[in-house]
Amino acid sequence: MDAPSDRSRPELRQRWRLVARRAPDAPATTQRELTEAWESAVLDSGLPVAMSEAAVPRPRLAFGAPVPTGVAAEAELIDLYLTERIPIWRVREALGNRLPEGWSLVDLYDVWLAGPALPGRVAAADYRIELAQAGPEGTPPERAALSAAATRLLAARSLPRERAKGGGMVAYDLRPLLVDVTVAGDGPAVVVRTRTRFHPELGTGRPEEVVAAIGDAIGHPLVPGAIVRERLILADELGDGGR
Repeated sequence: MDAPSDRSRPELRQRWRLVARRAPDAPATTQRELTEAWESAVLDSGLPVAMSEAAVPRPRLAFGAPVPTGVAAEAELIDLYLTERIPIWRVREALGNRLPEGWSLVDLYDVWLAGPALPGRVAAADYRIELAQAGPEGTPPERAALSAAATRLLAARSLPRERAKGGGMVAYDLRPLLVDVTVAGDGPAVVVRTRTRFHPELGTGRPEEVVAAIGDAIGHPLVPGAIVRERLILADELGDGGR
């Protein structure tokens, strides 16, 4: 049997931007496993999901950015394409109890179908990192010292560092990937908040690397505890083109 022609494929009629939360206790999965879980969820929803044109068609889903393993997330962005226009209440009802384990739907928006693809628009992310007790001799890190170190990071022209890649270490500059960093709280409740970039050439600013840079600045290592990605920021929200 011949493959169906493009004319036989249902046209795209709607794109919903889902805002989803991943709980701290959600199963640790690879991005591939997570994608497959979401694909199963939307297929089981009964919605008129658009399918890809691959040899083995798959649901048309676009993730804003991969969620690092073990990181909770409060407002991930996922685009879902449909072949019919569906009211918001029906989409919410269809997806409500079918999302992958540990995930919940926070909100959703009907976005322009012909607009730019979501992954290419994600420019940065906001993170919240709780610090474990990692001061000298196990004492809690002091907020004043951490705040001063964060200020020095933002004032620096470059922040040379190394990260693991392909079984080895590669040098990179963290500074172009660091948009902002602040410190709040005291004692065991010290929290680092940081905004880092997604750059098509330089890579991604990782929250644990920001914490490591602060630790270097104060002269002793810091141990990140719980890490939460609070939200993704699109290029037009970042205010500088995002790149």
